[in-house]
Amino acid sequence: MSGGVDSSTAAALLKEQGYDVIGISMKLWDYPDDANKFAGCCSLDDINDARRVADKLDIPFYVVNMEDVFSKEVVDYFVSSYLNGETPNPCLKCNQILKFQVLLKKAMELEADFLATGHYARIIHNDRYKLLKGIDNTKDQSYFLFTLTQEQMSKIMFPLGNMTKKDVRNHAKRFGLKTAEKKESQDICFVPDGQYPDFIIKRLGTFIKSGDIVDKNGNILGTHDGLYKYTIGQRKGLGIARGKPQYVIDIDIKSNMVIVGDKDEAFSIGLIAKELNWIGIEKLNEQIEVESKIRYRHKGVKSIIKPAGEGRARVEFSKPECAVTPGQAVVFYKEDEVIGGGWIEKRLS
Repeated sequence: MSGGVDSSTAAALLKEQGYDVIGISMKLWDYPDDANKFAGCCSLDDINDARRVADKLDIPFYVVNMEDVFSKEVVDYFVSSYLNGETPNPCLKCNQILKFQVLLKKAMELEADFLATGHYARIIHNDRYKLLKGIDNTKDQSYFLFTLTQEQMSKIMFPLGNMTKKDVRNHAKRFGLKTAEKKESQDICFVPDGQYPDFIIKRLGTFIKSGDIVDKNGNILGTHDGLYKYTIGQRKGLGIARGKPQYVIDIDIKSNMVIVGDKDEAFSIGLIAKELNWIGIEKLNEQIEVESKIRYRHKGVKSIIKPAGEGRARVEFSKPECAVTPGQAVVFYKEDEVIGGGWIEKRLS
């Protein structure tokens, strides 16, 4: 129970259906004394809201301290990714490790049969467990779940997968839940003001080396004060003037340079993905046709994926896509089904 309307309603619906429900919240971050300004996901206010919902539903409620594992597996990953010229997705990593590894294990230790969450996605079982999009296309969260394994899916429930957000809020009102009209957070929980460069500097406590901003021919156009402030496809905030908009097309860690170019140079014909996880198939033995999403709100592009050796896949788009960003996830679909996914290692220009 994160303290939002979705997980609150999921708990209420399961209890109504006759399940013996236990509420668990994860304490992920050591918030400062002025924590009331942290109104984003997973704040202390959220935990208190979850506790109030549990009281309303008359179910047991526990808070599990996961600060250490969150700091190591999510926050340190977030910082190191930026320092390596990548753009991380901390929410995906939190789902992968905190929710569906650590929390799932904790639930099983409590002798639970299932771990239920408020995700907008569906799990079905035929010959194997399959992960499907939620029916509400505007809220579907299957992108964040591509790392799930068959064993994990056998112990997971998504009660909201067949509902729209409007349905969920209506149920929350019916149950009289305090969270019925609660707004959704769009911020990273440990960087609630959105100023991630300041957070990185504070976390590291060291000076970040400046370097050159160059075009693809190596001509110096300006300087940067840290590669971590840039991401592939970025147009604003480059601090250079060239008479026409420039986009970040590459980040060179070895040379400590940001490479920029025209908009067409920010497009890629495909990508190489690593650390693949397959859900809809056992493994990738031959090329298959899929639709690839290269970020959460991406509409998807028809693609061919091919084995590329060493646990990698080559993804070839049917048309060039802008801002293919190393560090982000690429997730493969066939209609509503998640076939699998991986982490973007490099773009193909």
